[in-house]
Amino acid sequence: MNILEQIKQHKLAEVASKKELYPIKLLEQTPYFLSSCVSMKKYISDSSRSGIIAEFKRKSPSKGDINKYANVQEITLGYMQSGASALSVITDEHFFGANKDDLQTARKFNYCPILRKDFIVDEYQLVEAKSMGADVVLLIAKMLLPKEIAQFSQFAKSLGLEVFLEFHDKEEIKQNELAEIDLAGINNRNLNSFEVDIENSISLANLLPKEVLKIAESGIDSSQTIKKLRQNGFSGFLIGEYFMRNSNPAEKCKELIKQLHDEY
Repeated sequence: MNILEQIKQHKLAEVASKKELYPIKLLEQTPYFLSSCVSMKKYISDSSRSGIIAEFKRKSPSKGDINKYANVQEITLGYMQSGASALSVITDEHFFGANKDDLQTARKFNYCPILRKDFIVDEYQLVEAKSMGADVVLLIAKMLLPKEIAQFSQFAKSLGLEVFLEFHDKEEIKQNELAEIDLAGINNRNLNSFEVDIENSISLANLLPKEVLKIAESGIDSSQTIKKLRQNGFSGFLIGEYFMRNSNPAEKCKELIKQLHDEY
């Protein structure tokens, strides 16, 4: 069983437990559930913005602790003040070390699109995402059947959420209907081996419809890389570890965005 399969099995058990503790009717009563979402698609499409989706993460299964005691309020606010277009907040506690209130805290202090970065295996998690204050949910093609992706996407849209569908190879792109998708991510990290290759984004970009907003994920650590990705049709760039390994993630984000502005 590879790490993705382990995560899926754990997530299914976790969701079953949460359904008992926090029924959907309870989630629907939270203030954020009734709020309108901020469009990540609109923010990333805005050419006056950086296109950077700055991620808050404490650890990962492949790298261990990255920034274990990071302050979500301070860092996410700093990201947006530095010029990031949007935020990504990891909410998985078991494998990625998230605190259960990380996304709600980020929402409280930021008016911007926020992606809930987690492993969605059940419609319940979409209701949960809306109740946390998320605007966008991540679906991972490698973890879900095409019919599940279609079902979850339609349900997410009915809640007012946008859908970010992540791909890793051409078969996943060919198998899925993209009509309900707002953003298509290409992950440069192989989730089986965890090796990172930027060329993965570039080689798969042409397989995506021109009208789909393309986001590159993982291994982005320079303005030159972003420039290359832009030349190959990408509008957004999800960056986490490169920022979070720094003692001041927001300052690292500011430095990268300044380099981008200086070059263009």
